[in-house]
Amino acid sequence: MKKLIVILSFVMAATSVAFAQDATAVKTDSQNTNEVIKKSHAPYMEFDKMIHDYGIIMENGDGGCEFTLTNTGKEPLILSDCKSSCGCTVPEWTKAPVLPGQSTVIKVQYKTSRIGPINKSITITSNASNSPQTIRIKGEVRKNTDNQPIKNNVEGGASPVAAPNK
Repeated sequence: MKKLIVILSFVMAATSVAFAQDATAVKTDSQNTNEVIKKSHAPYMEFDKMIHDYGIIMENGDGGCEFTLTNTGKEPLILSDCKSSCGCTVPEWTKAPVLPGQSTVIKVQYKTSRIGPINKSITITSNASNSPQTIRIKGEVRKNTDNQPIKNNVEGGASPVAAPNK
């Protein structure tokens, strides 16, 4: 009799473990399906570029650039924060919802009074399924020793550079 109870207990334990694993697998599959559905209806951020390369900028040149952000999701996108890695980089963004299929511009201003390399990041937080996203700016600010007028360098990403000597 004791053997029968032990065997039945063992069979029941093994069966419950097997069913528990099956239930976990079903639950995990169900969660993954719900997550995919949820993400497919959520807003989604897509940028025209993830990095803006100023190239070489002369001291006190124009440190402005823009990133175009498109909501490719199915719900309105709300940008809750755009935070830069340094006080020398100031982002500006819309507080209004970006409707599905529409775009907005995130403007970034870098203070070019700082001589040296540029390598800064801006983190965008929103209600999108791929939030947060990080965009970057890079380049180099050089001292304007010749006091040359500053012009835009179209090849370097519309960045100001010293005019060539004539």
